[in-house]
Amino acid sequence: MGWALVAAEPHHRKGWIKRFDPRFWTVDFARPMMASVVTTAPAALRVETVFYQKQDLAGLIWAAEDRWDHSLLAYETSRDFRHCQLSFRWRSGGVKPLDALHGPTLTIEGRDAEGEARAWYVRLWNYAEGTGDDALVSLNFDALDGGYLLPGEADRVWAGDIDRMFVSLVPPGYDGSDGVLTAPVAGWAEMSEIACSGSGSVLAIGDAMLPEHGLGMTNGYDDAYHLTPARVVRQIVALGYRGDVVHYVGMSHYMRLEASGEGFYASLAGGTINAPCAAWHARFADACKDAGLGVIWSLSYEYFDEYCWNDWKQRDAEGAPALTGWVPPSTLLSPANAVAMGYLQLVARAFVGVAVAAGLPVKFQVGEPWWWVNPGGKICGYDAATTAALGGTSVAIPDLRAALDGGQRAMLDALGALLAVSTAALVAAARDEAGAAGLVSHLLVFLPTVFDPAAREVRRANVPVGWAAPAFDVLQLEDYDWVTGGRGAETGPARSAMVARLGYPIDEQHYFSGFVLRAEDRDQWAAIAEAAGASVRTGVARTFVWALPQVARDGFVWFDGEDDVQAFDAVDFPLAIGREALSVTEFSTQIVSSPSGHEQRASEWAEARMRYDAGPGVRSEGDVRALADFFRARRGAARAFRFRDPFDHGSAADGGLPAASDQWLGTGDGSRRQFALVKRYGAGEAVQERAIRLPVAGSVRVSVDGIETAAFVVTGDGEVLLDVAPAIGGAVRAGFRFDVPVRFAEDRLEVSRATFLAGEMATVPLVEVRAPQGISG
Repeated sequence: MGWALVAAEPHHRKGWIKRFDPRFWTVDFARPMMASVVTTAPAALRVETVFYQKQDLAGLIWAAEDRWDHSLLAYETSRDFRHCQLSFRWRSGGVKPLDALHGPTLTIEGRDAEGEARAWYVRLWNYAEGTGDDALVSLNFDALDGGYLLPGEADRVWAGDIDRMFVSLVPPGYDGSDGVLTAPVAGWAEMSEIACSGSGSVLAIGDAMLPEHGLGMTNGYDDAYHLTPARVVRQIVALGYRGDVVHYVGMSHYMRLEASGEGFYASLAGGTINAPCAAWHARFADACKDAGLGVIWSLSYEYFDEYCWNDWKQRDAEGAPALTGWVPPSTLLSPANAVAMGYLQLVARAFVGVAVAAGLPVKFQVGEPWWWVNPGGKICGYDAATTAALGGTSVAIPDLRAALDGGQRAMLDALGALLAVSTAALVAAARDEAGAAGLVSHLLVFLPTVFDPAAREVRRANVPVGWAAPAFDVLQLEDYDWVTGGRGAETGPARSAMVARLGYPIDEQHYFSGFVLRAEDRDQWAAIAEAAGASVRTGVARTFVWALPQVARDGFVWFDGEDDVQAFDAVDFPLAIGREALSVTEFSTQIVSSPSGHEQRASEWAEARMRYDAGPGVRSEGDVRALADFFRARRGAARAFRFRDPFDHGSAADGGLPAASDQWLGTGDGSRRQFALVKRYGAGEAVQERAIRLPVAGSVRVSVDGIETAAFVVTGDGEVLLDVAPAIGGAVRAGFRFDVPVRFAEDRLEVSRATFLAGEMATVPLVEVRAPQGISG
C-alpha cells in the first residue's frame, strides 16, 4: 500500500472550467434555517431553502479561493474578476423577489484599488430584464455598481481583488426585524443558462484521476451540506475510490423543526426530513449511481442537542443529559423512548426511500448506537423512559470505572437488551421501506468506547449479545482514537473480542480508518494509513477512510501496488555467513561549496541506510550451497529478509546483553499502552532516533518507572503493547536485540570454485530496505 499528503504544484495535471461553473457554488446560513444547492444541468443550479424566522438569510456563494476540494482537484485562486461578464436566468419562489426591498442582492467582499478591505452591495434587479421572479440578469464586472437606486446611489465595484461574492435569499416576511414566522416557509431559486465570457472567464482546475484502489470512502452530510453533490462525487471518483460510499446523514441538518418556547425542535409537520436535505440527497444518490458508486446510508442515535426534545435524551442518574464533546454539543436519543425511536425509524424510511427512488441497492447502517457515558463514569441510562422500562433492574451505578456488583452488571445487561431491541426495530423499519428491493444491514461500533479498559463492564450495555450474528449482515468497526493516539495495537485484541462476543467472522467485517480532526494534526495520517493497510492484510471485507472532508483538506491520497515491490520474507539470512559481513553506514548529503570555501550542507535522509557485504562469511562449499539456495528462494533482489548486523544488533550501548532500561520509549499519560521500539545514537541536539521494526523474538525486556515487567506483548509492527497503561509521567524503557530488513543488492550471484579455492572472497552485497509492516517476530 502507498499513501501521501500532497499539495497542488504548478506542474500537476490541469483542466479548464468557466468561472461560475454551477458545481462549485456553495450555500451558507445561520441556524435554524436550512438550505442546499444542487446542479440541475451543465449550466444550471437550484437552491432550496426553509425559513423559520423573519431574519433568516441564506447566501449562494462563489469564492475566489477553492477551500473545499482536494489540492489535486481544486480550481485556481483568481481574485481578479475584471474583464468578466456573467449572465444567467433567475427564477424563484418563496423568497423575496428581485424587485422587492431586501430582494436578492449580490454582496461582493474584497479590497478596493488601494488595498483597503470593503464590501459592495449590488442589487440584482438593477441588472435584470423581466419580472421579480423570472428575469435575465447580466453583470459586467468592469462596469458594476453597488447601491439600491442607480445612478443616484452608484458605488462602483473594484473587481480586481475579490475574495467572495454571494447572493442573499430571505423569506417573503423579511423586514430587518427579529421574530419567529407563523409557519416554516419553503423557498427556492434557480440560476440557469449560466454563461461567463471575457478574458478573465476561464480558470485552471486540477484534473487528476488516480488509479482505482481497494479502499472505500466515507462522507457526512453535516460536513458537506453546503457543497453540491456533483462536487462531492467528483472528488470521490477522481481520488480512486470505488464501490460503496458510506454516507452519514448527520445529526444536525436533516430534520424539520417547529418553534416551541425559546427554541426549535424536531418536527414531523409536512414530512420527516426537510426539503433542502431531501433535494440534496436525491441528487447525491443519482450522482453516485451515474458514477457507478453504491451508498451505505448511515443513521445514528446522535442528535443535535438544541433541536432535541428533552424527554428524548439519555440522562445520567443526576438528570444531566448525554452531551458529546462537539461545540455546540449533540446528545444521544434514548433507545427506551418510544417516541424518539419512532421518529428515528421514520428518518430511516425517508433515506431508504431516496435510495429506492434512485434505483440503488439499499444498504443501511446503524451508526454507533450506544448508551453515552458522561464525565466521571456516569452512564446515561436513567432517563424516565429507560427507568420505567427497567423497573426493579434499575439500580445506582455511580461510576462505571469502579468494581460493580451483580445487580449493577444485571442493569448493564438489561440496558444492552433495550439497545438491541431498538436497533432491530430500526433495521426492520428500513427493511420494510425497502420492500422488494431488499436491504443489507450494517452495524458500526466505535471500539475505544465500547472496549474502554477503564470501564470493562460497559460492553454489557454497548455490545449487547442481541447483536450477535445474524442480527446484522455486516459488522463495521472503527478505532481512530486508538490509532491517532499511538494505541493501534489494541485493535487486534478488540476485534477478536468482538468476534468471540458477536460471531461475525473477519470476512464479514468492515474497518474504518481515520479521522484527523484538526489540520495542524495532519501527521496523524501516517498512523491512519498504516492502520488501513493492516486492516487489508487482516482480510476484512472492506476498508474505508474516514472521511472525505479531511482527506480533501489535508491532501491525502492512497494508491495500491507497493506490496509487490516491498515483498518480505520473515526469514533470517544464514547467520553463520552473515556473522563475518562487512558493514557500511551511509547518509545522503547535498554539499554546495562557494568560491571562498564555505559550504552549504543539506541532509536528505532522516535516518542512515545500511549496506553489507556478506561475502567474507562464505568459507566453505557448504556455505556456497546455503547461500545459493537462499538467493534462489528470495528470487534475487525481489524479496527482502531479516539480517543480523554483526556490529549493531542490540539496544545496549556497549553491545552487551539487553537490559530493560537500555532505551527510553516514552512517558505514560494514563491511557496509552503502545510504545514503539527505538534506538538512539548520539546525545543532545545531535541525537538520532532509529525505529526498530524487527526485534528478535524473546529478546525484548521492558521496564515501567524502573521496574521490569513481563506484562506486555510485542505487536506485529515491532511495538510494545503493555497490559496496563502506565501512570501519568511513568517512564517506559526497553532492551532488545534486532534485525535489519535487507535485500540482495543485485539479481545475480557469482561464485567461482577456482577463485574460492584460491582464497579469493566472493562479493555478496546487501542493502537495507524500508521496514515492512506486520511482520515482527
